[in-house]
Amino acid sequence: MPDDVRSPTLAACCAAAAGLVKGMVRPRPRDQRLLDSLTDAGLPYTTRSVTITPLRQVSRPVPTAMIVEGRRRPRRIPNSLQSFVVTHPEATFLVDPSLCLDAERRALAQLPALLRSVMSPPGRTVPTVMALGELVPVPVLDFALPTHAHWDHVCGLLDLPGLPVHLHARERDWVMDGRVAPVGGVRDALRGRRTVAYDLEGPPVLTFAASHDLFGDGSVVLVDLAGHTPGSVGVLLHTDGGWVLLAGDAAWHGYQVEDLRQKSAFPGGLADEDRDETFRTLHRLHAVKERVVIVPTHDPQAAQRLTASVVAR
Repeated sequence: MPDDVRSPTLAACCAAAAGLVKGMVRPRPRDQRLLDSLTDAGLPYTTRSVTITPLRQVSRPVPTAMIVEGRRRPRRIPNSLQSFVVTHPEATFLVDPSLCLDAERRALAQLPALLRSVMSPPGRTVPTVMALGELVPVPVLDFALPTHAHWDHVCGLLDLPGLPVHLHARERDWVMDGRVAPVGGVRDALRGRRTVAYDLEGPPVLTFAASHDLFGDGSVVLVDLAGHTPGSVGVLLHTDGGWVLLAGDAAWHGYQVEDLRQKSAFPGGLADEDRDETFRTLHRLHAVKERVVIVPTHDPQAAQRLTASVVAR
């Protein structure tokens, strides 16, 4: 199995930096024709609910212009690596097991120096295994469910040996069978681990073209959010307080969903595998923003808006 990793070239980094400046002046306009063409297939039927517990995490302010293309106010927004414990009547699982211990050596060392300075989390960032240990009682996890396989969504698995992973088959193949792997120790986190691969074989849900009902009861449904990576998914959850969509990195911040603005080219142009498809997925999210609570993984404000009626007590 090849161990090469996808590492952006200097030329790609320079092009992304130029795109950042261009996007500040002339952001990509919404595709109104696409918006008008979207149909809403409705929400799943279910009589069951789950609870969602965001793990404790610290955030840092980052320039808004580097997250949301064309948006200048506020000048800075908080950014974090959020993980969630979801408790279903049949299983307890971890969505996006983000950061490992000693991430500088085990994951970030593979990033190019230019990106390492931009994307490295602050020193006070809480490793996932430590945040899990702070919960009372400490949850007994049945499996992990990454929304996609980038380093900041899977490297926490390095501290959770033996924990099975549920991963979209398309994403698994992209990571494990391709010529090169995503940067940041992604293969190390998944290699040798029991992986339950699933396909999005189910019907459309809301504006999303395909789905997978994880427990067969409509309470946890994975939906197609391709673009950021080939097999990116969102986790649609039915709680006592309503529907919540953990959207991974289909958007980095709720402002993108609200304003319909793509990620800024630097570093977004280096992170999105398919920028056009990612932008189309953003339109699908925008179209249902009044129907579900959308929580991008890196938006701590969105996680905090999971009110007491939604978050596990």
